[in-house]
Amino acid sequence: MLDRLNAIIESNIFVHILLILLLIVIIFPVYYSFIVSSSERVEVYERPPTFTPGDQLVTNFYRVWHGTDLPRALFNSTVFSLSVTFGKLIISLMTAYAIVFFDFKLAAPVFFLTLFTLMMPVPVRLMSTYEVVSSLGMIDTYQGLILPMIASATGTFLFRQIFKTIPNELAEATVIDGGGPLQFFFHVLLPLIKTNAAALFVILFIWTWNQYLWPLLITTSSEMRVVQLGIEGLIPGGGQLPDWTLIMPYVVSAMVPPLVVILGLQRYFVKGLIEPNK
Repeated sequence: MLDRLNAIIESNIFVHILLILLLIVIIFPVYYSFIVSSSERVEVYERPPTFTPGDQLVTNFYRVWHGTDLPRALFNSTVFSLSVTFGKLIISLMTAYAIVFFDFKLAAPVFFLTLFTLMMPVPVRLMSTYEVVSSLGMIDTYQGLILPMIASATGTFLFRQIFKTIPNELAEATVIDGGGPLQFFFHVLLPLIKTNAAALFVILFIWTWNQYLWPLLITTSSEMRVVQLGIEGLIPGGGQLPDWTLIMPYVVSAMVPPLVVILGLQRYFVKGLIEPNK
């Protein structure tokens, strides 16, 4: 008995040590970005590097917010990410709802056709999508940036699997009470899946926020830049040394909106990932 207890304690210690090491690996780049953000440009290139904060934090952030396109880029990224995320959620919910709860012959083909898009790498679809957007005159517009990104096979698959676990008796009870499809969807289904929807919202928001290739293709002016392109624009060419005291405050500022979303939906996010649907 004691041997088994000691083995459990030792295994838990090993797991906690491993988790602490992984946490350090994840947190250190974020911490060092703050160090660089508070340093002078000369200090960044000193060896050995310093790991203590400097006294230039306010100055460097002021330079970024008033000397670059950061405010506009943050606005564009926020509009882009929120629009795509809400669009994906709404379309995924509606599609999965129709496939599961409406009896029509094309339900299975529609579902498998949706899943088929998961097998196609994104770069394969980029050029054809770009040609469509260009022919519609939506280059360098919010419509061209957002609309092609809205469809989500992943969200449709997730909600379809969740809806499959919901008993038909709930739908029948709604009909008996005089409710229709909309009442069943808004008053029965949505309360049951709100944690799953919140978890998917966080994942989709971060995924959209980090998009680089599609905004690079579809935007041509500085007014439509997202933060990923703004960061790239701060890196000079021709072998010049980048000004990391300008880039890192930009990066730190770009991390704030996703962090706000994660903290705001943390409770639902964790429940949606670890708890079964009820």
